[in-house]
Amino acid sequence: MSEDQAKHSKEAWFTLSGDVNSDMVHRVFEAVGHMTEDGIETAHVLVQSNGGYVSDGLCLYNFMSKSPIEFVMYNGGAVASIAVIMYLAGTRRYASETARFMVHKSHATASPGSRPDALNIIVEGLRADDARTESILRKHVELTPEQWAIHQYSDLHLNSRDAKTAGMINDVADFTPPKGAVLRNI
Repeated sequence: MSEDQAKHSKEAWFTLSGDVNSDMVHRVFEAVGHMTEDGIETAHVLVQSNGGYVSDGLCLYNFMSKSPIEFVMYNGGAVASIAVIMYLAGTRRYASETARFMVHKSHATASPGSRPDALNIIVEGLRADDARTESILRKHVELTPEQWAIHQYSDLHLNSRDAKTAGMINDVADFTPPKGAVLRNI
């Protein structure tokens, strides 16, 4: 086997789509277990997700960023909300020309007739989630003061060029598995 073939045998190509939730966490845990058994060193992952639960996204970020597998992340369409935090676990990150990202503060809906103490608990939880996600965002991304201001009160949308300028992605590039590569869905 040539050196080039050996290098490629340690790489694998995956797709990951859907809501960020406990099911996705389980699927990623299981996939990484198989990757380590198979001797995979680099996993190229195309992500398509509009977000989901903050704690599950944080778990995936922490797990993937500390995994023995190097994750190379791709956005071919939309990576939004907490899925952006998971996506930032990639050591290298790319987005297609037509891809978009969206980040925002946490939100919740209180039950009608909620008492003030219950509302305070919800608010405290949202503030804690925002602090956790914003610390990761600031670690990886350099937004302009105007972008941070939008993020403070609204959804901040970034196209692939904006994401590159902010350091969210390394470059504008498509997910392109090499011919003959096995593509697996996580």
